[in-house]
Amino acid sequence: MTSKFLLSLILAWFGSAALAAGNTLFDDVEPNLNANVPIPVNAPEETTDAFVLPSSTWTQTSIASRNTQLALGQSNSGLWDMIDSNRTGLDANRYLFMPFESNSAGAQRIDTWTGTTTTIVDAVTQNWASGDASRWTPWGGWLTGEENWSSGNTGRLFEVTNPITASGPADVIFVQRNNVLPHVSHEGLVFDRHNNLYFVDEDDNGSIYKFVSANPNADNGDDFFSAGISYALKVGDGNNVSIVGSFSWEPLDVGNVDGREAADDVFATGFSRPEDLEIKDLGGGLEYVFFAATGTHEVWTINLKTNSVYRFVTRETIDIATGLAVGTAFSNPDNLAIDADGNIYIVEDQRTPNADIWRAIDEDNNGIAEYVTRWTALRVTGAEPTGLFFSRADPNVAYINIQHPSSGNDQTYRITATAAPVPLAPAAVVLSPVLVGLNRHNPSNGP
Repeated sequence: MTSKFLLSLILAWFGSAALAAGNTLFDDVEPNLNANVPIPVNAPEETTDAFVLPSSTWTQTSIASRNTQLALGQSNSGLWDMIDSNRTGLDANRYLFMPFESNSAGAQRIDTWTGTTTTIVDAVTQNWASGDASRWTPWGGWLTGEENWSSGNTGRLFEVTNPITASGPADVIFVQRNNVLPHVSHEGLVFDRHNNLYFVDEDDNGSIYKFVSANPNADNGDDFFSAGISYALKVGDGNNVSIVGSFSWEPLDVGNVDGREAADDVFATGFSRPEDLEIKDLGGGLEYVFFAATGTHEVWTINLKTNSVYRFVTRETIDIATGLAVGTAFSNPDNLAIDADGNIYIVEDQRTPNADIWRAIDEDNNGIAEYVTRWTALRVTGAEPTGLFFSRADPNVAYINIQHPSSGNDQTYRITATAAPVPLAPAAVVLSPVLVGLNRHNPSNGP
């Protein structure tokens, strides 16, 4: 069977079956086969046409730029990173928050209604560095953390307790939250339905952690972080790396501020540079926490109901565009995002022209993707995409940052799916054994 014919069969079946959820237009697209032609440094297209979009019905708009902020006299060290919005409270979903991953860190707030961008935290505030994490809290604060780490000094978790009302660095309330939490190299942060907080240590042998507060329904961060227990994930008997199977949460010594040492003390399982986290609640007590392992080119699933961990996407996952294992085209997964249909998107930690963003297709919601598809790619020279975030107010709007471009002009882009693409022809064939075989999971992935 020719690859072209195989692709046509896959697309016909994919279009009729896998695109049926319908809450967002973002997943109603064929594989993005458009070439990535890098934009010359400082060319006007950097601010108008930064992404290789999969559909002519989509639009892209730069809504914030570092050049503009510097021209306004605002402190802005660049390296804009992870994005979250004010998910609750007054004017929910109006604002975007993101830290700066530079040695002289900071953070900013974008008002998506007025288009105003404001630096709310600068580097002199507690001398923080390498801001990376970004997560809105259940009580209405904004969490961020340091990606750099040294035992007891950096790798700190912070909360802005007045993220909406702070006018800038002069009146921001920026509080360290390591009362009982250990220090790690922070990136991903997520809360589950019980308000347990999950975080990672971005290390070559990094662990996965959970903090269970003694006050899970607290209405402020002081109470939430005042007491509780941190745990590290251990598969089987532990003292192992990148392994699937049943796991336990091992309680850590509250008195040990060194998260790596504390995890080693309980023989926690290590993964190769765990980075971002995302969570998916399927109801009935079933929740998945996903994390990207950059070093092994994998995305993993933590099944919180069955206490099992397995691979969600690997280089053996089928690429819809070819019908073959995606292979080295999928490299250095870093940031994760989830859309209104529950699809997981994977942003590569690579520079243009290799900076791709993939969508994973998990049709049976078992936490193992059957397919991946190239969704979009970044064209800006020297840059990588980061912080992909799907609006919770409009299912057809996404935001994403352009980090460390050669021009030095970091930006936040809004991508909008304005109409559905031309429908694919309905499936009119019986799937051959070849196609059926594509739906089989790698046994090493887990259940």
